[in-house]
Amino acid sequence: MTDAKIKVLYFAQVAELLDKREELWPARSGLTVEKLLDELCSHYSVLEPLKERLQVAINHYHAQPGDPVAANDEVAVFEPVTGG
Repeated sequence: MTDAKIKVLYFAQVAELLDKREELWPARSGLTVEKLLDELCSHYSVLEPLKERLQVAINHYHAQPGDPVAANDEVAVFEPVTGG
């Protein structure tokens, strides 16, 4: 299943730093939120300084580091939003 993909969406500063709003990323067995963030930060070194702050949602639900990421999932990557 080498052509299985996940759709990764980028928001706010993440999208600005990468100069893209979305892309397809390879899906595979054993992929978790933590592993995906590691891969993204390795591939896009500009994200490394943000790594500890990045949040992830899978199919519109906030995800934790150990949550699995499966083929055809929609994964949003963003920084926490604060306001007053």
